[in-house]
Amino acid sequence: MLQIKIEDDTGSVSRQVRRLSPGLAFVVLLFTLVVSGCDQGRALSLHEDSSSNVFVWGRRGLDDGRFLKPRAITIDDQDRLYIVDMTSRIQVFDRDGNFIRSWRTPKCKQGKPCGLSISQDGLLMVCDTHYFRVLFYTPEGELIPERTIGGTNGRGPGEFGFVTDVVQDSEGNYYVSEYGDYDRIQKFTPDGQYVYQWGQHGTENGHFLRPQGLAMDAKDQLWVADASNHRIQVFDVSGDEPIFVRTIGSMGAEPGQLSYPYQIDVAEDGTLTVGEFGNHRIQQLDGDDGTAIRLWGGPGRQPGELHQPWAFAIDSTGSVHVVDSYNHRIQRFEWPGSGVALP
Repeated sequence: MLQIKIEDDTGSVSRQVRRLSPGLAFVVLLFTLVVSGCDQGRALSLHEDSSSNVFVWGRRGLDDGRFLKPRAITIDDQDRLYIVDMTSRIQVFDRDGNFIRSWRTPKCKQGKPCGLSISQDGLLMVCDTHYFRVLFYTPEGELIPERTIGGTNGRGPGEFGFVTDVVQDSEGNYYVSEYGDYDRIQKFTPDGQYVYQWGQHGTENGHFLRPQGLAMDAKDQLWVADASNHRIQVFDVSGDEPIFVRTIGSMGAEPGQLSYPYQIDVAEDGTLTVGEFGNHRIQQLDGDDGTAIRLWGGPGRQPGELHQPWAFAIDSTGSVHVVDSYNHRIQRFEWPGSGVALP
């Protein structure tokens, strides 16, 4: 007799199968496990590695809780995660991967969004990359057309190439990064009016090669993940024009070096967290001199390993939620309980 025991939300369910060959018994077991995991309101493929404090959820697919190359994430003040993938779906989850709702951007034939963030008034800002604009949604998924920034492809003020990220300063002004015809950053007032721009293709200070991610610190310093230059640039934007402050990082795979940094976050104490698409890892750096503090990840498909991560978000507990893009999943870990601390 084969006994199958499955744990679900309502308790354990046991099923007994008599007089089956070993091969058929395995098929029945596999089928039962698949059926029991088909609740689309729950996170799929959950795995918790207690030894390394890693929580893994999601897998490839089109159902709720599944992904096709997720590539942007943000988190609101209630620790709800917003994730967009290559289907142009925006899915919302709690911090444990339980599905809440989803919707799609108005158009996606030309391409999919690659940047998400939360505005100071609690709206979801979506960098609709290939439609040259920033969209604004309520947390419930209602589009607010009058808040849209951009929408025209071009080099003029307020026009965009491929939009990658958007953040706000202490006064509510918006900073939008783009690549394509221009690799630049444009500033807009809180009501969406153009103020100024800076940047161009290049490797000099103040020039960019795909500015992919942005972060604003408490001193109104704008941190730019200058992805294809494999560095982070910092600008003081508290005045009437941006002032270059410093550069962190150089190309490489050693601690403190970078390979295609796509996402950044700056803590209140100035600690910098960087997600590296090229090195398949997350680094924690000293924001002043770029000295590596901790590393997490590395190439692979096992829990704690990454395959070209596009983005991450940090919740109110300090846990880091990583978009493990080419593994079609999300991983959550905690500093300093995970990763490698460096001397």
